[in-house]
Amino acid sequence: MRYSVFLEPVNEPEFQGYYYAHIPTLDLTTHGQGIEGALAAAQELIEAWVAEKRAHGESVPVEAKSLIAQIEVPDALLRP
Repeated sequence: MRYSVFLEPVNEPEFQGYYYAHIPTLDLTTHGQGIEGALAAAQELIEAWVAEKRAHGESVPVEAKSLIAQIEVPDALLRP
């Protein structure tokens, strides 16, 4: 089974080079150093989360299809 992971840089000085890894279908987020670190953390989190759900007899969501889009907002709207 595959799950989409959305990666986003952590914008905090003490976490330079770290990325958030969001797994939308499971509503989970983790982080790791660099893209590979974030993906490894996501893999570990998903496996642990699925094992916990299965151990309690709960269902695990299946990702049917994922799409990622971006919305452009004019810079002028973001200025104070």
